Amino acid sequence: PKLVQNPRLLTLSSSLYHVLLFQKGALHSATMATEVFDSNYLLITLLVTFVFQLVFFLITAVAQFDTLTDLAGSTNFLILALLTFFLAESYHARQILITVCAALWAVRLATFLFARILIWGHDNRFDEMRNSIPKLAAFWFGQFVWVWVVSLPVTVTNATVERDPKLGAADFVGVVMFAVGLLLEAVSDWQKLKFKQDKEKKGKWCDVGLWKYSRHPNYFGEILLWWGLFAISTPILSNGQWAVLASPLLISVLLLFVSGLPLLEASANEKYGGNPEFAPYRARTSIMVPMPNGLWEALPGWLKRTVLLEWKMYEAKGKEEGKEEAEGYGATGKGPAGSSQGETDPAENA
Repeated sequence: PKLVQNPRLLTLSSSLYHVLLFQKGALHSATMATEVFDSNYLLITLLVTFVFQLVFFLITAVAQFDTLTDLAGSTNFLILALLTFFLAESYHARQILITVCAALWAVRLATFLFARILIWGHDNRFDEMRNSIPKLAAFWFGQFVWVWVVSLPVTVTNATVERDPKLGAADFVGVVMFAVGLLLEAVSDWQKLKFKQDKEKKGKWCDVGLWKYSRHPNYFGEILLWWGLFAISTPILSNGQWAVLASPLLISVLLLFVSGLPLLEASANEKYGGNPEFAPYRARTSIMVPMPNGLWEALPGWLKRTVLLEWKMYEAKGKEEGKEEAEGYGATGKGPAGSSQGETDPAENA
C-alpha cells in the first residue's frame, strides 16, 4: 500500500504509460502512412534505387572506375522489376508480362553496355567528371531519378494486386510496341558497335543497316518500348496511379530535348558538316522513324517538321556557333539521366 501511494512511483508509472502510448500511436501512424504511400511500392523502390546508385557513385568517385557505371543503371531496373514482382506474391498475368518485358530490356541493355565498355576500355563521357565530385554526384543523382521514375509502370503494376482485368487490346498493343522497340534498339546498337570497330570506317557516320533509314533508330526504339510498357500498365491504373505516365514522358523529353537528339545532331553537324556527302544523307534519311529514303524525301516538309520530328532546333548552325555549342557539351555527349541507355558510344566524340 505504501508503494502504491508513493507519489514519485506514481509519477514514474504514469510517465512510462504515456510514453508507451505515444510510441504505440507513433508506430501506428507511421505504419498507416507507409501503407497508404507505399501501397504502390514507391518508398521501397525509392530507397533501393538510392542505396544502389549511392554505392556505385562511391566506387566511381574513389576508384575512378568507369566500367560499372552504365551497368549500374540497367541492372537497377532489373532489380526493381524482380523485387516488386516477388513482393506482391500475386503473380497475375499482367504482372508476369510486364516484368518479363522489363527484365528482357534490362538484361539486353546491361549485356550490351558491359560488352561495349570492355571493347572500348575507356568512357570519355566522364573525363570532365572524374575530378569533380559535384559533377559526378549530379550525374549519379540524375541516374537515380531516371531509374526510379522510368520504372514506375512496372512498379505500380506489380504493386496492384486488388485489380486484375483480363489481358486485352491495351496489353496487345503494348507488347507489340515493346517488341518492335526492343528489336530496333538491339539491332541498331549492335550495327553501330560493329561499324565503329571497323577501322576503315573511322571518321565516318554510321549509315548501315537501320541507320540507313533513320539517323537515330535506337532512340526511336527506346521511346517506343517505354510507351509500350506504359500501355500494358493502363488497364489497372486508377486515380493517382496515372502518374506513371511520367515514365514514357521523361524518356521522350530526355531524348528529344535534353540528352539525345540535340546533343548528337549538333555533334554530327560539327564533325561531318564539311563533308559534301553528309548534307544529302541528312536530306534523305528520317531523323527518328525508320522508313525508306525515297518515302522520306517524298513527304511534305510540314509533315517532317511537325510529327516526324525534323525540327528546326536540330538543324546545322553557323560554323562558329555550332563549334562553340558542341564544345560546351564537353566530352560527356549526354545528360546525366540518359547515360545508361546505350544510345551513344563512349568514343563517339573521340
